[in-house]
Amino acid sequence: MRAEIISVGTELLLGMIVDTNAVYLAQQLARLGIDLYYISAIGDNLERLSEGAARAFARSDLTIFTGGLGPTEDDLTRDAIARALGEELALDPELEAAQRAFWQRRNLPMPARNLVQAQLIPSARPLPNPLGTAPGWWVELPSGGIAVALPGVPHEMERMWEQEVVPRLRERGATGVLLTRTLKILGKGESAVEEAVRPWLKSTNPTIATYAKADGIHLRLSAKAASQEEAAALLAAFERQVRPAVEADVYGVDDETIGAVIARFLGARRFALADALTAGGLSATLVQTPTLAARFAGGLVAAGPTVAWAQAAGPPGAAETAVVLAERARQQFQAEVGIGISGVAGPEPVAAVAPGTIALALVDDGSFSQTLTRSSTPADVRRWAGYAALNLIWRALSGRPLS
Repeated sequence: MRAEIISVGTELLLGMIVDTNAVYLAQQLARLGIDLYYISAIGDNLERLSEGAARAFARSDLTIFTGGLGPTEDDLTRDAIARALGEELALDPELEAAQRAFWQRRNLPMPARNLVQAQLIPSARPLPNPLGTAPGWWVELPSGGIAVALPGVPHEMERMWEQEVVPRLRERGATGVLLTRTLKILGKGESAVEEAVRPWLKSTNPTIATYAKADGIHLRLSAKAASQEEAAALLAAFERQVRPAVEADVYGVDDETIGAVIARFLGARRFALADALTAGGLSATLVQTPTLAARFAGGLVAAGPTVAWAQAAGPPGAAETAVVLAERARQQFQAEVGIGISGVAGPEPVAAVAPGTIALALVDDGSFSQTLTRSSTPADVRRWAGYAALNLIWRALSGRPLS
């Protein structure tokens, strides 16, 4: 089944709100094994919205609208679906009674405009909305496809999707099972990871895809089947094929975080940090994980390698500098592991792209160090330095070779 999401509202196009509804629905469709092909946002314009609806009905088996079901002049989803199908809206007596009862229960007069929410077309059936005044629509399309209209208010939309739409989709046998496994990778760029798994890129089921994230490269493996057992077997077999190609750089899977992995390798040892590059950004990243925060003995932070304790270590771009800083932090805070980071992020102005130098080190029973360069803005060099430091820390503690 091919699905499409149309988010309705000019406020989306103006950037006034973030489209969290589309994110939620995309995740839900994936769990149901339904392929999502398109997501679009269309403003409160009847002509453009009806054109978008007609296009979706022609190319997708399931079209999901969110928003535009309210009672005001700019709530046009009902009108757009009606125009796209060439059908007329008419007042439904049961929906009208429900609208009037809603306001009577609150001892409030019903605005006449609210009766537009009691309109239906012949192809539509109402979806109950006990959390609000806007019922949804379930529409059987002439093509055999389905259109679903949901409220834009997130908690109303989610309840209607889970309680009203999903059971109807299951009754039609329109869902399957999609299972995913995410391998999390440090020390390799996205193109390098993709090259490593190239033999499997054209696989259609299971599938493989790479994503650049703040905590490294995510390699997502997905398998779809009619049952949980079949999907799990497909996914496990696929992972056994793919994993050896990237195993040296995989630090975790699925919900594992780099902080939790580092904490596991630290064990009972404490660590300290001397930072003369990221202005505290690295320590802030490390202590986001509670188990790792509990092992943090303390840190020395400077905005750059210009203060006395950083200058004493030597030139800011040398690996030896970072080793000296790591040892100083370890001794000052009586920690078993010391981490040092230094370098030059780049010249002013801060938006200029220029080479930056990063020096990293970890000292425990031995010492591990790296010097790297990156041509970018100072802010990006500092951000990337934090990423590179996580890679060095993980590899040094786990015994993986530096990449």
